[in-house]
Amino acid sequence: MKNQKGFTLIEIMVVVIILGLLAGLVLPRIMGQEDKARIETAKVQIRSLEGALDAFKLDNGFYPASDQGLDALIRKPESGRIPTRWREGGYLKPARIPKDPWNKEFVYLSPGSEGREYEIVSYGADNEPGGEGNNTDIESWKMQ
Repeated sequence: MKNQKGFTLIEIMVVVIILGLLAGLVLPRIMGQEDKARIETAKVQIRSLEGALDAFKLDNGFYPASDQGLDALIRKPESGRIPTRWREGGYLKPARIPKDPWNKEFVYLSPGSEGREYEIVSYGADNEPGGEGNNTDIESWKMQ
């Protein structure tokens, strides 16, 4: 009988079990970090949009209305209250409205509720109002 080289079934099973255990321990930690990173990214994006909205207001004396939306930061509005000193080139570089980390549009309201001049919201992973964890809404007026 020849000497055969290779792995036994038991050796392969042990390796598969070890890999499964490692994946079970490591993947949840990595996935949790991904969720946190998306939430922090949404907050950074909202802060950037707030800065652009503030610049718009400094130039024009008002925030864009809800129907003009965040597009007023990259294109001069042609309806509603027309800004007289709209900055040539817009207020965002590059000239596009970012989507939230879940690839959804930010919700913009002006005037906002409870006397706020505006509100910017990302509805999180589920794209529905409310929720917890990864589905938590990120709201401009609640950020620290």
